[in-house]
Amino acid sequence: MADIKGILFDKDGTLVDFQATWYAIGDLMALQAAAGDRTHADDLMARAGYDYVNHRFRADSVFAAGTNADIVALWYPGLDDAGRQAMTRHFDTFTAAEGARQSVALAGCREAIAELHRRGYRLGIATNDSTSGAEQTLAALGMSAMFDAAYGYDAVANPKPAPDAVLAFADLTGLKPSQIAMVGDNRHDLEMARAGGVGLAVGVLSGTGTQETLSRLADVILGSVAELPGFLDR
Repeated sequence: MADIKGILFDKDGTLVDFQATWYAIGDLMALQAAAGDRTHADDLMARAGYDYVNHRFRADSVFAAGTNADIVALWYPGLDDAGRQAMTRHFDTFTAAEGARQSVALAGCREAIAELHRRGYRLGIATNDSTSGAEQTLAALGMSAMFDAAYGYDAVANPKPAPDAVLAFADLTGLKPSQIAMVGDNRHDLEMARAGGVGLAVGVLSGTGTQETLSRLADVILGSVAELPGFLDR
């Protein structure tokens, strides 16, 4: 761990409280897709990964780990390519604005990021949200100045679990992938970490992932990002 000089973070479920931030946004998206039909909207939410029994998104579901393009493909199977691209752009704009407006930072997140920045770590975001969504959320949470870059699914040729964001961050910072840690709450985050050859893959239990879903891929599992500075100390 002494060689770790940079840290990439997933956004939702890692820095942002996924359940508190995204249920209301997802429900509005589903209602749009269902033309206001409440029953149909509930079905779309369930298909995208919302568990109405336990009132949370399922680990590694389309909504928890996918992109807006994945949601459009699931909810609008009859659209042609042009229609899917237009609807994806619409949802990108909508979720960027609403995600920033309704974002709830996880407890201890700001303090942990500030401490890591103070120590000189290069910090970045790798998310399957849009790049604009990531940047607007960081601004809303008052953390933009502490991050070198944010990579959404639309900033790289291939989104998570492909390693593109890791390689882009390495190019930007001049670090080797082995000098970078990846922190995330879903298998996609850790699969990207492994594919990119990072030096440390950290799973967190603050989002939709569980000990069971993350343990096979993580070097360590923490309760949340709030524990990361202390872990790096040890």
